[in-house]
Amino acid sequence: MRKAVIFDLDGTLTQSEEGIWASVKYAAEKLGFPEPDAPTLRKFIGPPLGYSFREYLGMDDATADKAVETYRERYNVVGLFENRVFPGVRRLMRTLKREGWYIGIATGKPQKTSERVVAHFGLDKFVDKLCGPTAGHQADKVALIQSALPADWDYQNDEAWMVGDRKFDVEGAIGAGVKSIGVGYGYGSEEELRTAGCTHYCATVEEMIDFLCPGVTPPEGAFLSMEGLDGSGKGTQIRLLTDALDRFGFELVLSREPGGCPISEKLRDIILDKNNAEMDDITEALLYAASRAQHVREVIRPAIKAGKVMFSDRFVDSSVAYQGGGRQLGVQKILDINAPAVDGTMPMATIYLDVDHETSLKRRAAATELDRLELAGDSFHARVEAGYRELIRRTPERFIVVDATRTPEEIGKEVAEKVLARLMEAE
Repeated sequence: MRKAVIFDLDGTLTQSEEGIWASVKYAAEKLGFPEPDAPTLRKFIGPPLGYSFREYLGMDDATADKAVETYRERYNVVGLFENRVFPGVRRLMRTLKREGWYIGIATGKPQKTSERVVAHFGLDKFVDKLCGPTAGHQADKVALIQSALPADWDYQNDEAWMVGDRKFDVEGAIGAGVKSIGVGYGYGSEEELRTAGCTHYCATVEEMIDFLCPGVTPPEGAFLSMEGLDGSGKGTQIRLLTDALDRFGFELVLSREPGGCPISEKLRDIILDKNNAEMDDITEALLYAASRAQHVREVIRPAIKAGKVMFSDRFVDSSVAYQGGGRQLGVQKILDINAPAVDGTMPMATIYLDVDHETSLKRRAAATELDRLELAGDSFHARVEAGYRELIRRTPERFIVVDATRTPEEIGKEVAEKVLARLMEAE
């Protein structure tokens, strides 16, 4: 028996209200209609556009047709990418594909626009067929669902599910002769979906994964780290990259080193306390390794096993640069000390924000009070910089080196593009 799942797009795979609502308001303003309120705008996600302009804004047929044209003036340029993949959807699609499911999309959004959205977010590699209305054709959900299935589909013996967030998806499934899953995280209500007659209801993506793939271990996640001298702008870039990855539907677990879990945070306080000025260099290195060992086992490995993207502000590279280089303990010695701590768990990609130590220290001193390591002299930080460069020389394939002397927006754009490319390639 073959298994297929056909997804709606807006409100089921993607959280598309930002671009849709802005474009609806744009069309209403251009045609002299009052700006729709939030409850009205919410109704626009799911039904065909012409229907929505007639039904919810009271337009006649000719005006509604003009509104659709005006809407697309904005939407087709910027609105379609003002969008987010729902959390868990990537993991769901990866799991389904690994388990041998056929995956289709049946959407009321125009086919070419839908293809652009799906390709932009890197979901196209999971999809066997996408069906949306083409030029001159109205959206017929029944026909779209049937077209999204293989031509030789056996409706009696094969298993097919239509997944959507509005009654139109459920009604289309009934008309097409397939089962339906109504989802509660989109733009319809549970009452709407159950009244329409959905076969099954899932409040969350997690529930849908458990329903369609019970007992299945999720595909392994990924591990990212970000490194740089103090003052390189890591805090800003972590925030920007987190937003970019969230927009693409990658489920992040954010952490930091030293720290990241209760035991490791206590060790962090000891390491960075300015009152511990007499701490021996080897003691410092061992404390970092101890903190890391707990972090790896309590946070990092479980996140990867659960299919999430583990993103750590610093990892073992910091110890190599600061203790191996800055404290002059030697790169290899610190790697050896940390070998049992990491035990083979290393990032698939490490973003290094490249700025010289003099510039970074000036930035850091102007921001907040310096900690014990940051109070070390100029020669210490010069050696830290050299330590990072030695690591990059040793493992260039792991590092994404980015010029951090530019504006935060320029840096963030490059970081996001390169990290997303690596994550999608690994899926």
